[in-house]
Amino acid sequence: MLESFGAELELRQMALGDYQLSGRLILERKTRADFESSIVDGRLFRQARELSSNFQRLVIIVEGSADSESRLSREALLGAYSSLISDFGCALFFTRSCSATAEVIYALAKHEQLAKRQELAVYAKKKALTLPEQQRAIVEALPGVGPKMARALLEYFQTVENVMTAPESELREVEKMGEKKARQLREVLTKRYKER
Repeated sequence: MLESFGAELELRQMALGDYQLSGRLILERKTRADFESSIVDGRLFRQARELSSNFQRLVIIVEGSADSESRLSREALLGAYSSLISDFGCALFFTRSCSATAEVIYALAKHEQLAKRQELAVYAKKKALTLPEQQRAIVEALPGVGPKMARALLEYFQTVENVMTAPESELREVEKMGEKKARQLREVLTKRYKER
């Protein structure tokens, strides 16, 4: 749907959010059922805290018909909306369908990227990270490396520099690294950069 509006998309797994529309704006899309479940289990507010601490602007789109019966009382929903807006500076949109959601996403992206001419960063810059968090963030940016693997690599090699310069044979020594992942890492770190 976004492509039908003329949007150019880059598909990739993101650590935070569903759609990064600029270096400063992140968007989370939830169905009504998922939105309500995430209120009940507290996930919504953890996500909002993480997103708002890493991006200047946070938008949450809640998609689906309001006619369906809610699991939560009106008071609980209003409390959640209030918290998102006042505690996390979140903009909330409610849409009835995928196509309506796509329209909102496209309009926001167009404003951020064309009207404001903001270049899209490859990774969001996290604010106020501690040194260990910065070190893990650098290592997590490597292909196939999540939070657990980043910790394992840093514990094994002690420094980011040692991780980056380790030979493939030594990378394979790290638990759950494996031959394929070790080869991928060395390729990313040693191949000459070409834009296209």
